[in-house]
Amino acid sequence: MNKKRILVTGGCGFIGHNLVDGFCDAGFDVTVLDFGGKPFRDDVTFIDIDIRDKQKVIDVCAGMDTVIHNASIVHTKASLQDVVWAVNHRGTLNIIEACRTHKIPKLVYISSASVVYEGEDIANGDETLPYSSVSQAAYADSKIQAEKDVLAFSGTADTACCAIRPHVVFGPEDNRFVPAILEKARAGQLKRAVGNRDKLSDFTYISNLIDAVVAAEGHLGLHTPLEGQAYFITNGEPIAFFDFVEKFIMKMGQPAITGKVPYWLAYSVASLVEGWDTLKGGSFKEGGMTRFSIKYMVTHHYYSIAKAYDDFGWKPKVTLEEGIKLTVDNLSAKGITI
Repeated sequence: MNKKRILVTGGCGFIGHNLVDGFCDAGFDVTVLDFGGKPFRDDVTFIDIDIRDKQKVIDVCAGMDTVIHNASIVHTKASLQDVVWAVNHRGTLNIIEACRTHKIPKLVYISSASVVYEGEDIANGDETLPYSSVSQAAYADSKIQAEKDVLAFSGTADTACCAIRPHVVFGPEDNRFVPAILEKARAGQLKRAVGNRDKLSDFTYISNLIDAVVAAEGHLGLHTPLEGQAYFITNGEPIAFFDFVEKFIMKMGQPAITGKVPYWLAYSVASLVEGWDTLKGGSFKEGGMTRFSIKYMVTHHYYSIAKAYDDFGWKPKVTLEEGIKLTVDNLSAKGITI
């Protein structure tokens, strides 16, 4: 029996790499589309093209049974908006056109829980929440429009689509969130929390996300419950942002976080940092000092994951505590310390 052919965009990054491994383990014939990514498996086809190149995207999608569209730029500062929109939104339109052209049966879009976040509390929010009407960052805005377009496309041709909305994904080989924690800890900048640590956030261990995407792909099809739907995917264990960070650094031998920085001060500093960055032409390095991320630290933003269980039987297997330990163990095995 021939293996099902699946294309993973952005397949060389943290989430993408794990998606590739997950679908290989599930028996798929996997092709990776990534711009400048380095191949990491001999049994996978790697194609180095820019998601913004419409014709090349259409060509590479020929013959696929499923596309997992994961490629995006995570950038929550005010700068470089044109690049973020071009990759996150125009790249998605190119994938949609490829699915339309080749009548690809399934498209799973890796979205973000930030598509419903307006800078205010979200406590146990579910998929009935409307998209954010507040423009906070090109990243969130572009993800909103891309998700809207994917779900609107679902069923209009021969493609069934769904969107997966993870929140703060972490785990071994994370190249964004965990490195930012380590960098700040080494600089002595994690002795104080922002705000009162009374607001809860969701986190998502990487293997739980991969399990969800594989399960969603398996259940997705025209006229199924998943068609045209979005799903929050998290560990389902909300915890204060700095409680999570504290657990992480304490497992690496660092002291507890005892001090506090007022929200207004942290937000003001983030505004200055963003403004200076924009004046210099912008950069993709963030380190947690953006107005968007500071708001995240002082508001509830956690979500119900019941819909994913109801529609395709997914629930997280790795607890938050286990995920933190596995991540720290991986760092220790590589000799990485604070």
